[in-house]
Amino acid sequence: MPAISASAPGKVILFGEHAVVYGQPAIAVPVTEVQAKAIVTGRPDQPAGWVNLQAPNIGLEAPLMDLPADNPLSKAVKGVFEAPSISRIPAMTIRITSTIPIAAGLGSGAAVSVAIIRAVSEFLGQPLPDERVSALAFEVEKLHHGTPSGIDNTVITYALPVYFVRTDQGEMKRVETFKVSRPFTILIGDSGVPSPTSVTVGDVRRAWQVNTARFESLFESTGAIVEHARRAIEHGDIKALGPLMDENHELLVDMDVSSIELDRLIQAARQAGALGAKLSGGGRGGNMIALVKPAEANFISESLKTAGATNTIVTQVKS
Repeated sequence: MPAISASAPGKVILFGEHAVVYGQPAIAVPVTEVQAKAIVTGRPDQPAGWVNLQAPNIGLEAPLMDLPADNPLSKAVKGVFEAPSISRIPAMTIRITSTIPIAAGLGSGAAVSVAIIRAVSEFLGQPLPDERVSALAFEVEKLHHGTPSGIDNTVITYALPVYFVRTDQGEMKRVETFKVSRPFTILIGDSGVPSPTSVTVGDVRRAWQVNTARFESLFESTGAIVEHARRAIEHGDIKALGPLMDENHELLVDMDVSSIELDRLIQAARQAGALGAKLSGGGRGGNMIALVKPAEANFISESLKTAGATNTIVTQVKS
């Protein structure tokens, strides 16, 4: 049986993080410059059901049966095995690698899950449709983030710009890919500060419980920005996105999810000529993004590194 491989891109949230957990829309786009990859190889020398997981990026190599039930890699694999159509599990080795930074808001966990789910299901001769891949990855996301929005698994599964709304119960209410009339360039700057999304999501939830009216107002304002941004993208009004990014960032500051490091990078990007900038993802570390003119991307990238960015990625958003 030949080896089977599958890959999945990273992602960034353009608009709407945190508010999306409370029923407001968000927009996210894939980042194909970074990828997670899973390779499944048959092991006829081992008994049926024997599965070995290798994840050199995190120093893991272990039989599936030795991993705890709450291990995300284990859950992704077992999610495929539990499908009613799977009756026999041949012996296999699953090797997972990724160039996506961990705990940086780029969807590393979801990308790894999607790559595993696709590679394993195809190896078993039962490739899953996108909807099922996303649903299984969402279950793994609950281990990573506690109360995930669902946007990471969605945009990474479909690998297209996505407008996303979820219900209060966390179920997908509406997922839409949409047209990008004019491609535009986003510069991603890594603050170098790891920031598990589950921590900031939990902190925002506690703050919302204490001061519900104030946070509902912040979330609604964020949702309005997302709607304006979608219209601007669909109509090719790219310049309008810069001020909307700036507005969205100020709302995230009010939610107390920014940081000194992120604010420094955002200010540096604006001073270097970015059309707008904001944090992206959970905040308090991880990444920020800036809307830039392609010709100025390298200069702004160097400005971010001077201001403390440990890495930058330039990506073009298009349909």
